[in-house]
Amino acid sequence: MFSTILRLALNRTRLVLVLSAVVVVVMAAVGFGAFGKLQGGGFDDPGAPSSRAKTLIDREFGGASDLVLLVTPDNGGPDTPAAARAGRTLTAALKGEPTVDNVVSYWDHPGPALASKDGTKALVLAHVKGGDNDIADRAKTLVGRYTGDRGAVDVRAGGAAAVNNDVNSQVTKDLALAESIAVPITMILLVLAFGSLVAALLPLVIGLIAVVGTFAELYVLGSVTDVSVFAVNITTALGLGLGIDYALLMVNRFRENLAAGHEVPDALRRTLRTAGRTIAFSAGTVAAALAALLVFPQFFLRSFAYAGIGVVVIAALAALIVIPALLAALGHRVNAGRLPWSSTVRSSDAPLWGRMASTVMRRPAITALPAAAVLLVLASPLLGVTFGSPDERVLPESAQSRSVAQTLDREFPGDDSGAIQVVTTGPAANGPLDGYATAVSKLPGVQRVTASTGTYTDGARAAAGPEAAALSRPTAQRLTVVQEPGLGSGDSQKLVREVRAVAAPAGTHTLVGGTDAELVDSKHAIGSRLPLAIGLVAVTTFVLLFLFTGSVVQPLRALVLNGLSLCAAIGAMVWIFQDGHLTGLLGFTPMPMDTSMTVLMFCVAFGLSMDYEVFVTSRIKELHDQGADTEAAVSGGLSRTGRLVTMAAALLAVSFFAFGTGKVSFIQMFGLGSGLAILIDAVAVRGILVPAAMRLLGRAAWYAPPALRCLHGKAGLSDADDEQEPPVRQEPHPTAAR
Repeated sequence: MFSTILRLALNRTRLVLVLSAVVVVVMAAVGFGAFGKLQGGGFDDPGAPSSRAKTLIDREFGGASDLVLLVTPDNGGPDTPAAARAGRTLTAALKGEPTVDNVVSYWDHPGPALASKDGTKALVLAHVKGGDNDIADRAKTLVGRYTGDRGAVDVRAGGAAAVNNDVNSQVTKDLALAESIAVPITMILLVLAFGSLVAALLPLVIGLIAVVGTFAELYVLGSVTDVSVFAVNITTALGLGLGIDYALLMVNRFRENLAAGHEVPDALRRTLRTAGRTIAFSAGTVAAALAALLVFPQFFLRSFAYAGIGVVVIAALAALIVIPALLAALGHRVNAGRLPWSSTVRSSDAPLWGRMASTVMRRPAITALPAAAVLLVLASPLLGVTFGSPDERVLPESAQSRSVAQTLDREFPGDDSGAIQVVTTGPAANGPLDGYATAVSKLPGVQRVTASTGTYTDGARAAAGPEAAALSRPTAQRLTVVQEPGLGSGDSQKLVREVRAVAAPAGTHTLVGGTDAELVDSKHAIGSRLPLAIGLVAVTTFVLLFLFTGSVVQPLRALVLNGLSLCAAIGAMVWIFQDGHLTGLLGFTPMPMDTSMTVLMFCVAFGLSMDYEVFVTSRIKELHDQGADTEAAVSGGLSRTGRLVTMAAALLAVSFFAFGTGKVSFIQMFGLGSGLAILIDAVAVRGILVPAAMRLLGRAAWYAPPALRCLHGKAGLSDADDEQEPPVRQEPHPTAAR
């Protein structure tokens, strides 16, 4: 493969560049439509009981309320003539909307459930029709149409639909801000690192191709399956970061070969033979880690696999095809645009890293134990981790939907928009339904149960209210289970399980839904598949690193050290975002760790740590294969890759840390956690723990059973010289005739 790439780069330089430009233009045109294909939501398992309950309630009962309009009269209460007229007008207009159903208004059914404790505010509830993507678009339209000053009343929007609308809007703003910060900083760092404007531009070209190409992929996938809008975040961060990483490796190695006195064709051949193969394996390890997200049923997580694998593959292909052609065209002009203070081409050697490795290997236990202890301290908050799902608290306090949610909690004790929803899968007679509702109402933590047969409190039944008729259908019955105020998240999830354990009315089955049930099901869907995902990551990583190194010890060493650095990074995020440290600086509300985002951060950070594992190990193995002992190979390998890995990690961390400037807490957590994991891996693991582990392992670091050594000899990918390359002719530079 690399021989073919070399021939094309040298013999068909213009053709490769022209075709590449055409492909990029086509991908940009296709990718422009990706945003119209992406969807909100996707956090729930579509096969879970709560999802089936939601589907049944939508079909039979017009859906649960997910849009809450909080109405505050300008003067007096909601029963004053002016407020009543405005409220009825608002209700009628909302009922006339084709995109909503099941409108319940205080002005249709006055009562404590729809009025505040002090009688100054009232509610209008509605269900927004459609799937996640339809709801997001329709909620945005409805919020814009019905909120604000409406004559004698002020209207604000809350509920799940409004929260999702605010989250999507805020993430869009945050993404634009993150890019406006990351791109200029990245460009400055690249110029400083290379000391040359031309060389610094090449990694940005690959990053741009990776982002544009992945948007085109998302357009295609979004046309045939559900893809989350949040996939855009990982596309921009990973596209820019990995594109730069891979191009950085290629350009750096090419410049190193030129500086060593090799002619352009030979320098390019050596670059592809070493850096090119490193990129191929690196891309494989990152893609394997991200592919584990495909085992989860939530399309939110699967979407990150679609985007992440696409970014990795496109970035690697661009680095392996476009960069060689660009380098062949530029030749020594890759060093053009040299900065005034950069009088020479900077070497990739970093003697400081080599000396650090030598120091560590002289006293491996003494130097490694403190570093490992620090990482274990950072990981210790994981012992108290709790998991949850995103709600209005992920938004800043200024967000309208969050303000409405706080008002509902504080002033509307009768509000049942967050109630547990129970629906029967068939018709139920009044007697069995009465017995079931009575049993549920006796459960600890239940304030009341409302069914078509009445309202139940502690086993006592009161007469059915006007809303009871809407809870009965010929084919199903619906019940709302309102929890006691102040019930904690853990107790609410326990209550969901207890409700599910109550025997259903005779002749039916029950499905339990609602926000808390969705959290229970989401945690089960992820937790039950997490061992499989981790196993797939471990096995594929082990196989790829074995094929790369020929050792069974190196993959195990990499898995242990990378797992330690990941635990440290995630533990630090627990300390910050769950335990509430740095809230004043970052402006978030402490809450349980987002289950989906934590899994996502694990897979992304693990893949990227393996990216740098391959970078470093490739040079160590190269020196080891040339006859150097383990200590010399490690110190030499780190001396030659330390600066590159540090530079690449800093550039990639900038892309992720930029998300920390956002206002949605789970995006902040993902960005800061991923960036921290990258830096921990690049500095503590590569600089200290890897040399210490290699020194302690000694010759055993390269051990493999004879059968596997034979297998590696046939299937492995080594850095040994290629067979004699066929003659190549390099196209003349455009300026050669001048």
